[in-house]
Order: sequence, then C-alpha cells, then structure tokens
Amino acid sequence: MGGPTERLPDVGAFIRDRRRAMSLSLRKLSELAGVSNPYLSQIERGVRKPSAEILNALSHALQVSAETLYVQAGFLDEPDERPRVEDAIALDDTIGDNHRRMLVDLYRTFQREHAARAGADRESDESDDDGNVTVTGNG
Repeated sequence: MGGPTERLPDVGAFIRDRRRAMSLSLRKLSELAGVSNPYLSQIERGVRKPSAEILNALSHALQVSAETLYVQAGFLDEPDERPRVEDAIALDDTIGDNHRRMLVDLYRTFQREHAARAGADRESDESDDDGNVTVTGNG
C-alpha cells in the first residue's frame, strides 16, 4: 500500500524540525500559517493528514517551497532534478531569518541577471543573421 498516509510522520517531522530551526513556537507557527494550534500539533505528530492548502500556508510561514512539503507529504514524487538553492538556504539554521531572506533575494537577483544576459546573447545571435557566411576549419 502506498500513498500519502505512509509519509505522514515525514511531513510532520519535517515541519517540526523546520519550525524549531526557525526558533518558532508551535503557537507562533500556527498564527503565521493560519492553522489552529491543536491541528498543527496533530500534523507534527503524524496524527492528521494536512491538505495541500494547509501545506501551502505552512510553506510560506516556514519559508520553504510548497513542493518541498508536498514531497514530504507524499503528494509529489521526489524530484529527479537537483535540490533548490532556496530550500537549502531556508533549512540552514546557522543564520537568522533576515540573512536567509537576503541570501534568497540575492540569489534570485543573480538568476534574473543571468536570464537577461542569456536572452540578450540569444537576440544578438539571431540578429547577426545578415546573410554573411562564416567559414571555419580548413575545408
């Protein structure tokens, strides 16, 4: 038998560990996510199965991607791709929340700049097609 119910302790433990790494009380996280304190406690203990909507609210409060929680809950399969940098930063409990936000903002700025440069390079390659032929090699 497979499915989300087998993974419930995983998502609960993940949420609890992330909450503790962020130095949040159960009550504070429940306020941030808009989830009742008893319900959140049951999720952390693996007693209750959170909906995708609750996981989404918790992901914002815990500063992790919703996909990360969906995988933990068994709603999504493990991604075949490499882990997201934002998730690694969010899980790092050796720095404070402000520094984590600053790192994520900086990383996203670098991504935008890289995408803009790549787009400009593609445009210049395409506009360079003026009918001239470039010959390479000894042919």
